[in-house]
Amino acid sequence: MTATYRIFGSELSPYSVKVQSFFRYKNLPHEWIPRSPAVQAEFQKYAKLPLVVTPDGEGVQDSTPILERFEAATPEPAIIPTDAALAFVSALLEEYGDEWGNKWMFHYRWRYQPDVWATAERIAVQMVGAQGPLAVAQARAAVAERMTGRLGFVGSNDKTQPLIEASFKQALALLDRHLATRPYLLGGRPAMADFGLWAQFYEAATDPTPGAIMRASATNVMAWVQRMVSPKAESAFEAWPTLAATLMPLLKEEVAALFLPWSVANAAAIAAGNKIFEMSLGGTAWSQEPQKYHARSLAEIRRKYAAAKDAPGLEAILAESGCREALE
Repeated sequence: MTATYRIFGSELSPYSVKVQSFFRYKNLPHEWIPRSPAVQAEFQKYAKLPLVVTPDGEGVQDSTPILERFEAATPEPAIIPTDAALAFVSALLEEYGDEWGNKWMFHYRWRYQPDVWATAERIAVQMVGAQGPLAVAQARAAVAERMTGRLGFVGSNDKTQPLIEASFKQALALLDRHLATRPYLLGGRPAMADFGLWAQFYEAATDPTPGAIMRASATNVMAWVQRMVSPKAESAFEAWPTLAATLMPLLKEEVAALFLPWSVANAAAIAAGNKIFEMSLGGTAWSQEPQKYHARSLAEIRRKYAAAKDAPGLEAILAESGCREALE
């Protein structure tokens, strides 16, 4: 029996590369197994990316629970600050990256034709590259058609496009200022927040349209994107007072103004059994089919808030940012 973990993933999946980056940071022995026809039979036993198979054959799925499980088992180098208020802020930012940041990545990847063809080509090569150019061309066309038809799953449509793209550029600018004086979001080492947000920006950086925007406007973010491929603990986490000046704007203008109101409306639509929901978001109209998984993830971040709400300083942070009401 090997003592090596096996990560079944895809370089094109933000949740897969998130797990791979974490395993590198923890220096956990692992093998990266790209999703392909050659491993399909074994993958089907577990059937969800990202997937970590432990040395004793247990399958562990879903990126956030994977990180939380192995953080508890291997607490050093830590990704969770000992300051409970800061630890919750980190968890909230990770959730924002996983759920709202994914809208940016998926939108740009499958709405703009150069991105569609570039990504479909990469997927096709991964799937059928060994069968030759004709098989790749046929698979590329099929992937492009299938994935562009799924834009609605993340809420990307003609009505929401301006807000999704404005949010991406706003978050990019806010993070670029924040990362100008520190290597990671909470200071000298990566936190949960880094892994969740980074994975979406990493994928965006590999695609033509958002990658060009990032390279032209956010050199600090691009340096962080590269750093997080194999992150290291360079020094300690900072305290909130030194982070607040540049991190609070992200909480206010993105998490409180966009992500949490959308999350609450989405969960309400699920609870009501609605097929579509409409709302005003960021001063514009937003309309989409509700997303069931995101309703569960809102419940989970609310559970974490209930457990952390008495942490010194947390209520002040959430009140000032405007996040508190949606979490209660």
